[in-house]
Amino acid sequence: MIAYLLKSGACLLVFYLFYALFLEKENMHLYKRVYLLATIAASFIIPFITFTNYVEIVEQITPLVMSQDTVTVPLPNEVESEPYLPMFLWGTYALGVLFFSIKFIKNITEIIIKVRNNPKEGNGGTTAILLEESIVPHTFFNFIFLNKSKYLANQIPKEVLFHEEAHANQKHSIDVLLIEVVQVIFWFNPIVYLLKRAIKLNHEFLADQAVLNHGANTKIYQQTLLAFSSNDYQLPLANAINYSSIKKRLTIMKTQTSKKKIWIRSFILLPVLVLLLFSFTTKETVRINADYSKVSQRKATPKQVAEYNALAKKYNNQAKKNMNVRLQDVKRLEYLYKLMTSSQKSEAEKFPNFPPMPAIPKVVEIVNDPKSNVSSPKTPVKVIEIKNAKSIKQLPKEANYIVDNKKVSYDEASKISNDKIQSVDVVTKDENGNKLEQSLIYIYTKKVIKVIENSKRPITLINGIKSREDRVLELTKGQLEKMVVTVGKGKVTEFKIKFPKKPTVTVSSSSTLNKEAKTFLQEAKIGQMVQIFNLKSSESELKSHPVLFEIIE
Repeated sequence: MIAYLLKSGACLLVFYLFYALFLEKENMHLYKRVYLLATIAASFIIPFITFTNYVEIVEQITPLVMSQDTVTVPLPNEVESEPYLPMFLWGTYALGVLFFSIKFIKNITEIIIKVRNNPKEGNGGTTAILLEESIVPHTFFNFIFLNKSKYLANQIPKEVLFHEEAHANQKHSIDVLLIEVVQVIFWFNPIVYLLKRAIKLNHEFLADQAVLNHGANTKIYQQTLLAFSSNDYQLPLANAINYSSIKKRLTIMKTQTSKKKIWIRSFILLPVLVLLLFSFTTKETVRINADYSKVSQRKATPKQVAEYNALAKKYNNQAKKNMNVRLQDVKRLEYLYKLMTSSQKSEAEKFPNFPPMPAIPKVVEIVNDPKSNVSSPKTPVKVIEIKNAKSIKQLPKEANYIVDNKKVSYDEASKISNDKIQSVDVVTKDENGNKLEQSLIYIYTKKVIKVIENSKRPITLINGIKSREDRVLELTKGQLEKMVVTVGKGKVTEFKIKFPKKPTVTVSSSSTLNKEAKTFLQEAKIGQMVQIFNLKSSESELKSHPVLFEIIE
């Protein structure tokens, strides 16, 4: 709510400054009336506008999460302090609304009483309300309030009467009531009072223009305005002939604004409007997972059919035994195929007969030597089982050899007996698929590789509740900041936490986030993923499985 009030207030300020600088002194009063009313509406609508950008995610790989199920972790009950400041601010706002509402109702009631309790005299489409007190002529809707004795003695100039009739005919009271209602709701915004003054002053410009267009002499009319520039009583919601600066009104009467000027100012307004839309609307990015099982389109377009044929032909021309398949291409083919009608399918390429997906390998944890400066390969391109070979000397000499994460020469590697070798990974390409100048050959001995069963890992507890490797936990920033990380047995000696686009934070000898982690948490955005991993327990040499969180509102 506070953000909305600030945005709408900023829009009002920009629109009012534009009016004061470029429009107020110009003789284009009908244009200004529309502008003032439209900008009030726009200022309260713009902050509500949301521009949504839909991003389709075709494939998302998260190796640490096996399902999309979510679990909400409850936090221990806490005693929250009373929000005294919000209560005080809302109480002050309510008192202001009450005060201005009473004032508005009082003014309306006063007009109704004046109309009912005083003599009336009809004059075409308007009605003169004749009052005993000394007043300046003023108008509310079709009621023109005049001094009785002056009216009966014909002492009120016809230009003044026509001025008030112009207020009635042009329905200026509608604008006044609208800005009064806005003032009741946004009484704390000073720009509202400036706009109210500008609207009522522009009403006088319009009425003055109507009098002059009716054939009145400009000098005589100006002298009449000066004669009526008194401080006599007038009703608060009415349009009075002596409203605001007489000098400014006299100056505007002499001003001429060409159509060219009106067009130029309209073009200047366009970039201002674009700037406000860019600055004070809400931008939202919605990520959509492509669902290939639910297709609402009834027929594929010619471009989509051509794309399908190209992909299908590519795989149909490959031998099934050595077929190199991309998962993204398979999903795209399925999507396009389901878009197509029966006739389109009959004329298109045959859907490729893809080989079955390979089985998911077991999770193997490699125990690294702390003295080693070589990391194990992430994704070996090819695996050779040495136990089926006569000798490791069958491998090329010009390759780089790494034995148990230590770089060695070919001669040292060839001395390892076959019965001590667990496996050999040969890497011929980098992560981008580019061929390496020299292959990397990783040799792992049977003493180095340990297969870790999840049942033997320490159990991670979040706020006393067991976490699971196949779950994503949903927590707010406040819940994450107060989160308590423990293990099933022993104490937490260390854990690491990773925020998107931030360095990994190590938390030592603590079950809660440290200062650095809390700082990164405050900078994180809603919807981002946070991961806790490498959690160490005092009762186990193994590390617990990683825990993944999604930040929610």
